[in-house]
Amino acid sequence: MPRCLNLAALTDEELQLLVGEDRAVGLLPEISRARLEGRAVPGPPVHEHLTFERLEERAWGGTPEQSRSLGALHAAMLALDAEFHGTFYLPVISEVRHLRAYTLEPDTTAALRWSETPESARTGRAYLQLMTWLRDRASGVACVLTTGAPALSSPSLSEEIDQHRHPDASPAELLALHRGYVLRHGRGQKLGADADWTRAWQASHALNLNAWVRRGLLIDGPASAPADGPRPPAA
Repeated sequence: MPRCLNLAALTDEELQLLVGEDRAVGLLPEISRARLEGRAVPGPPVHEHLTFERLEERAWGGTPEQSRSLGALHAAMLALDAEFHGTFYLPVISEVRHLRAYTLEPDTTAALRWSETPESARTGRAYLQLMTWLRDRASGVACVLTTGAPALSSPSLSEEIDQHRHPDASPAELLALHRGYVLRHGRGQKLGADADWTRAWQASHALNLNAWVRRGLLIDGPASAPADGPRPPAA
């Protein structure tokens, strides 16, 4: 059984980002009581490992507007010489569970993310994420994540992930910004010969799990993690 989030251990901002403003207001009385009593409030499940379920290709998008956006973003990624690896369903904490995977030489993994639930398709939008793992962790940072997400992540990501958010940047602008952030820390790890794009996301998920365990965010299961933490993707 997967562990789950302890909603009482989230900050008020994280709670609102996770469940939405209206639901957060309704939950706050119970959350406040739980905090005073020192007890947990179970939230959504948090899986130990990410599972990428490959989907058959079709016309993606929950609305015509979302379909056009996905098509334009996909075309822009191909124009940047990104290698496309398919479309996947990814069970995660948020509702943004559809993912189109790419790699960009020499060291970057990319994901085009969106949701096709009725509410999310109407109000949300597709966005890109770019991730590069670093060759040297002297700065205390393991990887760089540059995202076009419209909102911050909840719960907050590990302090070892250098996250930058640019919701209005085009794919080309986002890639240029990302490469600049990577250069601040040195060099990125080159993609392996097999270009296993899942490694970067699995390893960053492990970083987040360790950070959430330290904060007491996970309940109903073993809260231990390897002492040396997650290992980065193979170079």
